[in-house]
This record gives sequence, structure tokens and C-alpha cells, in this order.
Amino acid sequence: MASQENCSSTLRCESWLGRWIGFDSTSDRSNDRINEDIAGVLTTLGFEVAWDRFVDADGVPKSNLIARRGPRSSTSKPGLAYFCHTDVVPTGQWTGPGGNPFAPVSQDGRIYGRGACDMKGSLASIVTAASSIEEAENTAPLWIVCTADEEIGFEGAKHMVAHSPHYREIVAQNPIAIIGEPTEMRVVHAHKGIHVYKMTSIGRAAHSSTDDGVNANDAMIPLLVKLQEIGKRTRSDRTLQNSNFFPPHLSWNYGVSDFMTVNNITPERCVAWLSCRSMPGVDHEQLIDEVRKLAGQCRVGFEFLHGGGSVWIDPKSNHIRDLVKLVELPAETVCYGTDGGEFKELRQRVVLGPGSIEQAHTSDEWVSIDQLERGIEVYRQMILNYCHE
Repeated sequence: MASQENCSSTLRCESWLGRWIGFDSTSDRSNDRINEDIAGVLTTLGFEVAWDRFVDADGVPKSNLIARRGPRSSTSKPGLAYFCHTDVVPTGQWTGPGGNPFAPVSQDGRIYGRGACDMKGSLASIVTAASSIEEAENTAPLWIVCTADEEIGFEGAKHMVAHSPHYREIVAQNPIAIIGEPTEMRVVHAHKGIHVYKMTSIGRAAHSSTDDGVNANDAMIPLLVKLQEIGKRTRSDRTLQNSNFFPPHLSWNYGVSDFMTVNNITPERCVAWLSCRSMPGVDHEQLIDEVRKLAGQCRVGFEFLHGGGSVWIDPKSNHIRDLVKLVELPAETVCYGTDGGEFKELRQRVVLGPGSIEQAHTSDEWVSIDQLERGIEVYRQMILNYCHE
């Protein structure tokens, strides 16, 4: 009987995952349609649905979905809040089976499709786990939250934190908060942040045979030298490193373009970018200030584009220790970022989800059925542990 139940759960999970892969929710498009479909599924499972809607900088409507089942508060159990994002990265040249990244393919124990790993498979696992437990059994609240634009600066999470009264309810309860990004169902108690900046130098275009032009690259060169010097410093100066992460440095990264396709015009514009991955205990802002100051001296524009903070939860925290026992693997750190960096008020966070980050964003993205089943198993036990007497 148990085997039949497991098989049924797996098929249900695969069905929901395939359904949600079918929505092209690339970050430059609206995620409203997929969130509305998820809301419909959750409503049938006894969840109350609330919305946090906004319009992005390009005028595209976006939404955060906050679904809750069970009582609004509990004194004996903390409850459980699960967070995912429903946007996905662009597909590029898709090499997965079937040729269409939004037409899921099940093959060799894997589900292929854009978002299969990052992170619609995780969502399908938690929804399947919730569906296996009767609504009446909830004695503490269970939330499932789907955000927009995680892939382009955590913008959905930022909007929800700033504007949603339903998110305030979650903060007040302080539940165990799962960020369901792919960790191969390992407990992740900390991750790096990411911060992206743009530098713009403006010159004057002219025929290159004359002295009438001002080459925009000239003002940028000192900044590129500074970026290179700081990058080397982050890899050699241990005060700029945190040995709890690998790599232990800030992953200082940069690039530049003057957009020229011919060589007989003086370049009138040069744009450089910088990204770094912040870590607890390392003051990356001092390095950014060095670049900002030099940009001002060179009359180069400097602006922050987007980013999100790091996460550090003490690995000795009770909820981390409990989850380590549940998954029977030690707690870890990772170097990528998640929406969790925006949820600073939630003190019992953890990153924990099916699939491997090595498959995320790839041209043949997939998640294994074994990982989906492990996700269902662990999430179900967490619901029982934190939402039931």
C-alpha cells in the first residue's frame, strides 16, 4: 500500500511539474498566468490565496502569491512557510530532449524543461507533500509563497517585504522558513549575496581622422585598472575572505564595452559593469567605495543596478540541528544567492530543495525524479513536524 501511495505521489508531482514548466515565465514576461494556475491548485487543497501585485520597471505586470492553510497563529507549533520563485532564466539555445524548453520531457529518470530544477520541481514537491495531508490536520499555519523576478534582482521578494500585509503575518508567526532552491535536499544555513553596479563614461563621437572626438574609453581605463587590482586583492587578502564558503573570496567580476563595430569613429560611450558576492563578516562596501570615489574623479557615472543580501543562520540553531537530523546530512553553505537574503526578519530560515544547482540555468535543465521524491518525503515530514500536534 505504501508503495502504491508513493507511486501516486510521484505521478502527481510529475504532472504538476510538467504543467508549470509549460508556462513561459521568463523574467522579462509576466508571471501572472503561472501564479494564477498555482493558486487554483492550492485553493482545491484548502489554501486561502492572497496577492501582492506590482508593475516592473519595464511596465510588465508581476505578482507574488501568498497562500495559507490552517489557523493564522499557533502557540505550540511554529508553522512552516515555503518560498519559491516562478520566474525562470532565458532559454538561449536549448539542447534538451524535445527541442522545446517549455514542453517537458520525461526521460531516463529525469524531467527536462526550463525551470524543472530552478525551481518549479521544488514547488511541485511541496504542493504534493501538502496534498497528502488533510487540511483539517493543520493545527499551525502552512504557507506556500511564489515570488516574481528572483532571477533579476530579487525584485518580487523586495516588493512583498515592503508592501504585503500577508507577509507581515508570516513575520509575526516566525515559522520555519524554507527557501526551496536546489540543494540536493541538503540543509544550507548560509549563502552569499550579490551586488551589481554599472559605470558609464560619455565622450564625443567624431571621425577618427580628426581631433574633434573625445574617446569615452580614456576615462574608463583607470577604473578598469582599479577593478583588476581589487579583484587580485580579494583573492590574496584573507581579511577579505570567509573560509566558511568556497570559493572564500568575493567572486569579484567585471566587464566592459564601447559598443563599437567600426574603427573609424571615436567611441562616444563606454560602459563597464561590476558584480561581487558579499559574505557575512567581510566589508565589501569599502571596496565599492574605492571604485565609486575613483569614478567621481574620472567623471564616470556610477550606479547600483540590483542585488540581494547574504544569509547566515547559526548552524547550531535548533531548527538547523533538527533538519540535519531529518535529512541525515551535515549543514552546508553555498555561494549562490536566493530570495532568502530579503527575508531578514524571518529568524528560522533554511535553504532546502530538490535538484542540483549544477543543473540550474543550463541549456538542458533537468531534475531527477529521485530528487523530487526525496523532496516530497522531507517536505511532508516537515509539515507534520511544524504544522501538526
